[in-house]
Amino acid sequence: MRRYRTEDIRNVALIAHSGAGKTSLGDAMLFDAKAIERLGRVDEGTSTLDYDPDEIKRKITISTAVAQCEWQNAKINLVDTPGYADFIGEVKSGLRVVESAVVAVCATAGVEVGTENVWQFADERSLPRMIAITKVDRENADFYKTVDALRNTFGTKCTVIQIPIGSQDSFRGIVDLIAMKAIVYGSGTGGKFEEQDIPDNLREAAEKYHNELVEAAVENDDELIEKYLEGEQLTEEEIRQGLRQGVVEGKTYPIVCVSALKNIGIQPMLDAMVSYLPSPADYNKTEGTVPGSDETRELLPKDDAPLSALVFKTTADPFVGKISLFRVSSGTIRSDGQVYNSNEDATERIGQLFFMKGKQQEPVDQVCAGDIGAVAKLGVTASGHTLCDKANPVILPGIDFPKPTLAMAMKPKTKGDEDKIGTGLARLTEEDPTIVVRRDAETAETIVEGMGEVHLEVTADRLKRKFGAEVVLETPRIPYRETVRGTAKVEGKHKKQTGGRGQYGHVFLEISPLPSGSDFEFEDKIFGGSVPRQYIPAVEKGVRETLVDGVLAGYPLVDLKVTLYDGSYHPVDSSEMAFKIASSMALKKGVMDASPVLLEPIMNVEVTVPEYQMGDVMGDLNKRRGKIMGMEPQDGNQVIKAQAPMAEMFRYAIDLRSITAGRGSFTMEFSHYEEVPAAISQQVIEKLKQEQEQ
Repeated sequence: MRRYRTEDIRNVALIAHSGAGKTSLGDAMLFDAKAIERLGRVDEGTSTLDYDPDEIKRKITISTAVAQCEWQNAKINLVDTPGYADFIGEVKSGLRVVESAVVAVCATAGVEVGTENVWQFADERSLPRMIAITKVDRENADFYKTVDALRNTFGTKCTVIQIPIGSQDSFRGIVDLIAMKAIVYGSGTGGKFEEQDIPDNLREAAEKYHNELVEAAVENDDELIEKYLEGEQLTEEEIRQGLRQGVVEGKTYPIVCVSALKNIGIQPMLDAMVSYLPSPADYNKTEGTVPGSDETRELLPKDDAPLSALVFKTTADPFVGKISLFRVSSGTIRSDGQVYNSNEDATERIGQLFFMKGKQQEPVDQVCAGDIGAVAKLGVTASGHTLCDKANPVILPGIDFPKPTLAMAMKPKTKGDEDKIGTGLARLTEEDPTIVVRRDAETAETIVEGMGEVHLEVTADRLKRKFGAEVVLETPRIPYRETVRGTAKVEGKHKKQTGGRGQYGHVFLEISPLPSGSDFEFEDKIFGGSVPRQYIPAVEKGVRETLVDGVLAGYPLVDLKVTLYDGSYHPVDSSEMAFKIASSMALKKGVMDASPVLLEPIMNVEVTVPEYQMGDVMGDLNKRRGKIMGMEPQDGNQVIKAQAPMAEMFRYAIDLRSITAGRGSFTMEFSHYEEVPAAISQQVIEKLKQEQEQ
């Protein structure tokens, strides 16, 4: 591939609801641009962009993939992102490094919840975008109904620049509303077409949408609007100029129609992408931060500027090692050189650079400003890190990855696989920062957090395939606590005679509750030496060791005070061990006499939902023993603030998605401990006893 100027590069993300056909659309573009020799099919597992074994197996995009093609003297970097909600971290990282997006919308399903979500992500980055209405050849496809749905959802900025010739089985071409010409395709998927006059039955619709298009184009240019209002005819070039200006400024979203399966409308769409979507040069500067300060630095998209590049994706391969995909904001990065990682304050050696085309690698000697490239085997660099010149250090804004919403306990199927699992998870978290792994010291479980059930299942599949470790995913154990609500005085005596020196420890303890969050307090009230000073630390140690395993159900004891107020000793048989045992016996007996209760973790939950779904969500939270703490509007949605027990919230990510059809989202963090209702407490205790018996 020849070198391209920054002005001739188009970095375009393909975004959509799952199943809208954006990956097939990407494959068709690569085929028509002769970047690949065969038109791949997602259903057949031959797609260039969905090449991962998990993607082939599930027939969905899981990881962001990059592929380049050349069209009309421009280079297009296609960044194909997942549509499934569990993988929005990949969408966010893909959108971080592009100047525009193509939103694929299925002509049969119309605007879906995933369409709204990815549109919102593009809004967050103020990205210009084009809309491709896909699958126009499918049964029940309705282009015009889909256009109406787009305008109802996203506004009148959605501007039709093509209409279909025929529909469903009879879809055979498009009308170009700028040139006012019909483009009619022959049979087969070779993409051959010829220009014709607009069919008579479409002339009225074409005139209507052409006039709307002209009005949208002239709004962006004072000279054009003046000419238009004076009744002068605009040239094709003037319409294209006004339209491009509107797209770049985010005032117009052009709509095209295609069939990736039949390869219809793909070339005119590529033409439109090159003509209307912005290049990196259209954004004349990026701002970075000087490491260790609040000072900002302007970064110009020029090849001779100081280097700055953002690593937006890392792939872990057990054989090849780590591959880092990066986008250059300024300067040029060269093979066999050195760069500075400003996040880690480390120098990285750059080996062979290459461009990615799905899983294929095309070696290159340099990657210039605005382009997307890849390099293998960087040492400390991870997703979100900046590579730059050491003489001009800068940190680019990172990637705003979403927080995990579902946690599961991961256990090895085979004993002895713990090391494999640990190594594999460490590599997979490099690849996917939305996976969070932690060890729960209390329950002795490895907890893996992700964006949903499918996300964690894919993680488990990758552990098996890449690192040979089979695992089981289970609901994590709840870190309950125990405490007391009453007061008790209790005696503990440990006396043992075995012929030689015996064992003798004797204590009187008072057990009383403390305020929530106080943990534990030990008080020594011995007067007159009834328990010698040297044995009092042993008494406290015996109590503390017993606190760890609890008394009621094996959970740690908290928020209680233990007072040692009396006891006795034997001048020969007493020992530290004897007093430890005596105090442990006393505590166990005393807790059972002091109204013991089970405490459960309570979580602060914030649920963001459309207003019309508030009732269903609040009703569901009430069923989970949740307490609604308040509500507030936010960006057209409502944020419900609540508190709910952790035990009821493990599968909330799945259930909320079901209740809201994917429109709801939530965050959750620990708040405090509260007493478990008696009936539920009994169930927990019984369940634990059964587990111990087994």
